[in-house]
Amino acid sequence: MGLNELHRDCAKRQKKGLHFILASVVVWGLILAVHLTHLSIETKNLITFCSSAILFPLAWGVSKVLKIDFEGKGNPLTKAGIIFSINQMLYILIAMWVFAAVPEKMLMVYTMIFGAHLMPFSWLYQSKSYLILSIIIPILALVVGLLFSPFVLSTIMIFIELFFSFLLYMECKKIQ
Repeated sequence: MGLNELHRDCAKRQKKGLHFILASVVVWGLILAVHLTHLSIETKNLITFCSSAILFPLAWGVSKVLKIDFEGKGNPLTKAGIIFSINQMLYILIAMWVFAAVPEKMLMVYTMIFGAHLMPFSWLYQSKSYLILSIIIPILALVVGLLFSPFVLSTIMIFIELFFSFLLYMECKKIQ
């Protein structure tokens, strides 16, 4: 199988990672709920970090419901997807520093990291949606994060992730 066929197989079997983006809607919903509370910003930030832990189990559940090949065994590009995901963990160290140094801007930085980590998936899934949103999300997060409260940013992220899910669904329909 050539590289183009591997890309197509990965995109088709894993539905371009739609299960992860749908699961992230729930995570952003939790983040919004936390930022609507009267907890301290440090507690909100800690819960924000912890809420990310449910992404993989949620994505696995969504993959079962939507009949998406979660593991993508047999396609060597799946390993690249895993590396792209794990790579984000290194950048989370920046958000951890912001957590301590400028806690009121931690969600902004966290969102910028989340958005930027989507870019390599544009190559993996041959997806314009990933490419465009990997640029828009960090820039939007910077602007919104500087001008508004974190709950506004998390609200916007829910709508972006829903829109992103729709775009991926439309892209997947084209490769059926």
